[in-house]
Amino acid sequence: MNAGEAQLDLEAVFAAQYARVARVIARVIRDPARAEELGVEVFLKWSRKPQAQGAGSEGWLYRTAVRTGLDELRRQTRRGRYESLASAHAVPTPEEIHASQQDHDRVRAVLAGLQPRQAEMLLLRSEDLSYEELASALDLNPASVGTLLSRAQEAFRKEYIKKYGEQ
Repeated sequence: MNAGEAQLDLEAVFAAQYARVARVIARVIRDPARAEELGVEVFLKWSRKPQAQGAGSEGWLYRTAVRTGLDELRRQTRRGRYESLASAHAVPTPEEIHASQQDHDRVRAVLAGLQPRQAEMLLLRSEDLSYEELASALDLNPASVGTLLSRAQEAFRKEYIKKYGEQ
């Protein structure tokens, strides 16, 4: 086969199969515009792989389209993970530091105004202690922890509103 026949063959297969390949990729990644770009890449791979051309072209294109879509999903997942890590480690601005410190000071002031048992319960619960662990730590009946915790949260809310208003 000469270069002209190969070019004609590529164009014919592209015209016949491109829409299907792009549709397959779009079903995997749910982004039709990106699927069209990836569909072109599939045909570039196909054109560089002589053993994929011929009678089994359609199957090869379909498998490669699915794999390309899955690879794109993995790439997007990795990118999202890295971006979230990068944003989580961003250095806070002075305004953010000040606002955070102000929030901490307000919480401390409100906790100081509560009954000691309520403040202890809220602090321990903020450390992700279970109801059973709270009952054990504060020498309470495990069945009453939910009610007492709810009362402590309500007391905190009322004290916060009294001191700082609703926000």
